[in-house]
Amino acid sequence: MSKRYFVLMKGGKDTSQVFASKQPRGAALKAASRGEKDIHLRERGGKGRVHVFTGWREQVRKPDNGPEWLPDKVWKANVKKIRVDHLN
Repeated sequence: MSKRYFVLMKGGKDTSQVFASKQPRGAALKAASRGEKDIHLRERGGKGRVHVFTGWREQVRKPDNGPEWLPDKVWKANVKKIRVDHLN
């Protein structure tokens, strides 16, 4: 499976933010890590599908095997898929 591109939508219109990932969830995690909560991702060049997620991020302790320069608290993104809408 190759890399796919997903455009973040707000208010039913495309934004300039594009996330690349093999799966829609990976793109949604990238959007959630930037603070997005209501995530609508349109598949670019696809079949007109819009993947709808709820996203949040929380501060957690750094992993035990984390590098020395990493702060004690890091942001961890989470998403939950709600549905897939079809355009047209």
